[in-house]
Amino acid sequence: MQFRHEFNGTSPHAFRPLRTRQTVRVHFETIEDPNDSRLVDYIGLTDPQIRRRQLDRQFFIAEGIETVKRLVRSQIECRSIVIAPNRLAAMHEILVDVRCPVYVAERHVVSEIVGFDLHRGVIASGDRPPARSLTDVLARPPRLGPRHRLAVLHGVNDHENLGAIVRSARAFHVDALVLDPTCADPYYRRSVRVSMGEIFFLPVIHSPVTVFLDRLRGLGGTSAAFTPRSVTSGRTAVSVENLRPQSGPLALIFGSEGFGLPDDVLSAADTCVRIPIASDVDSLNVGHAASVAFALTAQM
Repeated sequence: MQFRHEFNGTSPHAFRPLRTRQTVRVHFETIEDPNDSRLVDYIGLTDPQIRRRQLDRQFFIAEGIETVKRLVRSQIECRSIVIAPNRLAAMHEILVDVRCPVYVAERHVVSEIVGFDLHRGVIASGDRPPARSLTDVLARPPRLGPRHRLAVLHGVNDHENLGAIVRSARAFHVDALVLDPTCADPYYRRSVRVSMGEIFFLPVIHSPVTVFLDRLRGLGGTSAAFTPRSVTSGRTAVSVENLRPQSGPLALIFGSEGFGLPDDVLSAADTCVRIPIASDVDSLNVGHAASVAFALTAQM
């Protein structure tokens, strides 16, 4: 299918790459005033107090060409997209699918609104999807292998680590992300960017870890708590290649970068697991450890 986009605003930046066979009109609205009320979602993105409204009003921010493209391709409702004129060509193919306002604004205008230099030139807001339940996730077939695999996080409050885990989870066919209340927001702008928009395609369950593990065990599932130590909480950790889960779903549990998993979570898990690394290296970054674990358990 081939398309033509026509710019209908008043900006001198006309954008008309012409194709044949079918014409789709995308209406771009020009923004020149940083105080324009149409951009209220984007005001002061670096201000923690203002950022809170994203949670209160149930929306999130995505930035960058590839991340916004992933948002448009997902089933999440896009509220609006703001594009610098020099990014229109890079976005034109995906814009035929949007059903939200698309605003064109010079980079300096957007930078004044958001509070930092938007050098990526594309930003969007979207409605936060509802949280899922374990029942929702298990009702669908596993993405890969004989069982559902769930990435369970406790105390992961670094947004970049969280985004990296989401990206790896999607890459290695993990079925859902389970977040303890101690974790960071997976839809915070930095997490979304580091995940490259993969958070838009990964179901998210919110639950205290120990409560979730009890629920999983009742469904015949297995839980594996990852730790860099050979012995922890009086238990010997098995090497990941020796993990032998039951036939039900498998929960892979990871803790914070600095402190790891607390004793109550380690005790609640069915087994403790370690990734063999060089003896003179203390540990792996939690994002890297999760990626290795997702890859090694993909066919278990």
